[in-house]
Amino acid sequence: MGAFPESPAMNSEEICFLPAHELVRRIRSRELSAVEVMDAHIAQIERVNPAVNAIVTFLPDLARTGARAVDAALARGDDPGPLAGLPVAHKDLAVTRGIRTTFGSPIYRDFVPDVDTIVVERLKKAGAITIGKTNVPEFGAGSQTFNPLFGATRNPYDLDKTPGGSSGGAAAALACGLIPIADGSDLGGSLRNPASFCNVAGLRPSPGRVPNWPSLSAWFPMGVVGPMARTVQDIALTMSAIAGPDPRAPTSLQDPAVLFNRPLARDFKGARIAWSRDLGGLPFEPEVSEITEKQRGIFTELGCVVEDATPDLRDADNIFGVMRAWNMELSYGQLLKSKRDQMKDTVIWNIEQGSRLTGPQVGAAEVQCTQLFHRMREFMGKFDFLVAPVVQVLPFAVEVPYPTEINGVKLDTYIDWMRSCSRITVTGAPAVSVPCGFSRKGLPVGLQIVGRLQDDFGVLQIAHAFEQATALWKLRPAVAHNNS
Repeated sequence: MGAFPESPAMNSEEICFLPAHELVRRIRSRELSAVEVMDAHIAQIERVNPAVNAIVTFLPDLARTGARAVDAALARGDDPGPLAGLPVAHKDLAVTRGIRTTFGSPIYRDFVPDVDTIVVERLKKAGAITIGKTNVPEFGAGSQTFNPLFGATRNPYDLDKTPGGSSGGAAAALACGLIPIADGSDLGGSLRNPASFCNVAGLRPSPGRVPNWPSLSAWFPMGVVGPMARTVQDIALTMSAIAGPDPRAPTSLQDPAVLFNRPLARDFKGARIAWSRDLGGLPFEPEVSEITEKQRGIFTELGCVVEDATPDLRDADNIFGVMRAWNMELSYGQLLKSKRDQMKDTVIWNIEQGSRLTGPQVGAAEVQCTQLFHRMREFMGKFDFLVAPVVQVLPFAVEVPYPTEINGVKLDTYIDWMRSCSRITVTGAPAVSVPCGFSRKGLPVGLQIVGRLQDDFGVLQIAHAFEQATALWKLRPAVAHNNS
């Protein structure tokens, strides 16, 4: 099979915190074997995961088998793919063939699907190796990751706090070096919120950029799947494997995934930035606003022209509330009839909201959404990017299901605190969360960068420039370090 060339010895923690693109380079050049990389991540999971509870189905034997197959392919001179040897854990909402998928619900505690979702298919085909599944709230409902099967996932930067959600297990796992890349999904902020809370990057792609199947609502544009990683370059690398059309997903965009292989470096001199502090009057915790405001000057230093401006987002909250409730009833309405006693109260409430909707209510929301799209389109004709905070609050206590007030403003429902993300969802624009800073108590805060229609790559380019200027992604949580 041939020996791997000698390289300076790296301990397992150093391997686990190499960026994904650097891991791939070293595996493909055979400076590191895929088995070495996998063993390092398995050791990190065994040591750190009990503290954070990010990975809820752990498959070390399967992962080692996959790693040996990558090494064997390289020894033969075969190409294992652009993600060769990268450990990946899939969100427990994504169906995985032959691997338990629970959706965070006791109803599905023993469910083993016979198909992979497209994202999982594509990650495997690109050479990534499944190491497990990441924790989610029940049916992905809410941006706080806990469920009756596996309990709560904890924020690596403060174990008494939540990592956000619904891709909270993925974000916590990335922050701790348990995995270098992850998949997730986003309806009201589930790729962006946990990225902000855990000091990692999360991209909500344009609807259709990453095809989603199987799905009961193939034409529903607000729920998307996408990548998370510690760096924007690793987000782009993952997108180069998971983007692109698929005939099973009727709304999938036709652009090829190779678009994401282009260099991220770009001259932003003269680029116009709309800087929005509150996305149309939303309440924010003061420290969130302070932290994001401190980074405004980075864009000026990059050569951008930064101007205070916010698109007209009126009706966004009603649009999101109606369409989310409609989709919840569509997805789980029949299940509620037979399994009500096994479903959490917020899921029941949201399903019942959907069941009470009338045709005219849904129609009115669709008209409002169309009008909002055109207002956003005209606004983004004047600006290259919209920049705003990701989340309205700092990471909160892990025992709290959801915030009920922000800065003295009472919130009526479990999704009201997510509006800084959900208002962007209904515009159809791509958006990324990138590390922005830390609170006085060391809690992460992210910055949300929103692009023009289908300009996912442009969003990654400016997020990469911001990330390079701040280097905040390098600040690891203490729990991830091996101090023995």
